[in-house]
Amino acid sequence: MVTELSWLTPSVAVALAAAGLLGATGALVGSFTLLRRESLLGDALAHASLPGICIAYLLTGSRAPLVLLAGAMLAALVGAGVIVAIRRGSRIKEDAAIGIVLSVFFGLGIVLLTRIQRMELGDKAGLDRFLFGQAASLSRGDLALIAIVFAVVLGATLAFFPLLRALAFDRDFGRSLGLPMAVVEAGLTLALVAVVVVGLQMVGVILIIATLVTPAAAARQWTDSLGVMLALAAGIGSVSALIGAAISARAAGVPTGPAIVLLSSGVLIVSLLFAPRRGLLAARQRRRRAARTIREENLLKDIYRATEDAGDLAGSVPLALLLGLRRVSPRRLRRTMGLLRRGGLLRDEGDTLRLTDAGRRAAAGVVRRHRLWELYLTRRLELAPDHVHRDAEAMEHVLSEQTVERIDDLLGRPATDPHGRNIPRDEEA
Repeated sequence: MVTELSWLTPSVAVALAAAGLLGATGALVGSFTLLRRESLLGDALAHASLPGICIAYLLTGSRAPLVLLAGAMLAALVGAGVIVAIRRGSRIKEDAAIGIVLSVFFGLGIVLLTRIQRMELGDKAGLDRFLFGQAASLSRGDLALIAIVFAVVLGATLAFFPLLRALAFDRDFGRSLGLPMAVVEAGLTLALVAVVVVGLQMVGVILIIATLVTPAAAARQWTDSLGVMLALAAGIGSVSALIGAAISARAAGVPTGPAIVLLSSGVLIVSLLFAPRRGLLAARQRRRRAARTIREENLLKDIYRATEDAGDLAGSVPLALLLGLRRVSPRRLRRTMGLLRRGGLLRDEGDTLRLTDAGRRAAAGVVRRHRLWELYLTRRLELAPDHVHRDAEAMEHVLSEQTVERIDDLLGRPATDPHGRNIPRDEEA
C-alpha cells in the first residue's frame, strides 16, 4: 500500500488540492459566461495576461509567482477594459473585439517571451510554463491563493445568486427592475480575471478556457436548473482536474493541463451523446418518434378523407389509392399500417384498409386541426384559400387540443373550412 502511494508526495498533494479547487472555481464562473454567450472572453483574458507576465519579469527580474501573477492580473484587466472600450466606442461587435484583444495581446506576449528567452539566463526564467501549465511548480502559497479565490467565488455565487441569474438570462430585464446589473457584470469580470490568473500555472494560457467552458457545457446538457447546473459543473470540473493532475503526477511526460482538458472533454462528449433531454441520441429518438407520428396521422387522415369523399366514413379504402396519394414506399406504408393496427386504430383487410372507431376519432381530430388552421389563416391573416394547405399540413401535427379549442371558439365554431369541407366535431367522429 505504501509503495502504491509513494507517488503522493507533499508537492503532489498540493497540486491535487489546487487542481480540484481550480476546477470547481473555473466551472462556477464559466457557467455564467457560457449562459451569457461570452465564453471566449475568458480565452481573451488568458491570452491578454501573457504580456503582463513578461513585463513583470522584465521590470523586476523576479520569478516569484505573486509578482508574475500580479502582472498577469493587470494585463488581463487592461484587456477587459479594451474590449469594453471597443464595444462601446465603435461599431465593432463584442466577438470581434474579443478576437482583436486576444490576437494583439497574445502576439505581444510571444514577442516579449521570445526576447526574454534570448536574454542571459532568460531560458531559465521558467515563463514558458505559463503557456501550457505545470502543476509541479505550484507551492503551498499558490494553493492558498487558489483556495481564497474559490472561497470568494463560491461565497459571492451563494450571496448574489438572484442577481447573477438575472445577469445570465436577461440583463436588460434586470436593469429595468432597478437591479445593479453593471456592478454585477463588473464583479463577474473580476472573478473571471482572478480565475484565469490563478489557473495559468496549472493549465496554461492556451488551455485555461477549457476549464471554464467544458464543465459548464457538459452540465448544461443534463439540466435546465441554474442551481443544479452550477453544482454539476463544479463537480465535473473538480473531479476532472483531480484525476488529470493525478495522471500527470503518476505518468511521466503527461502535462497537467492537457490531461485535465481531455478528461473534461470526455465528460462533455458523453453528455452531448447521452443526456436524456439535450443529448444527440435523445434528440434523434425524438425526431424519429415525431416522424413516425406524422406518418401515422397522415395515413389516418388520408383514409378518413377517402371515406369522406365516398360518403361512408365507416367504409374501406383500397391500398392502391393510398399509395398514390403520397410519395411513400409500400414497405414504409406497411410498417405504418402495422403500427396503427397494433394500436387498435386500423383493420387490414388485405387489399383494403378500414378505420376502427378509435381510428376514426383520431383521424377526425387530425382533419379538424388541419381545416381549422386553414380557416384561421384565411380569416385572420387574410391569406388566399389556395395558399394555406401546405402550412396546415405541418401545423396539424403540432397543435395542442387546448390551442385547437381556442381557435375554434375564436372563429365562432365554424362548420366548414375555406374550401367548403366539413370540419369534424367530436360528436361526429
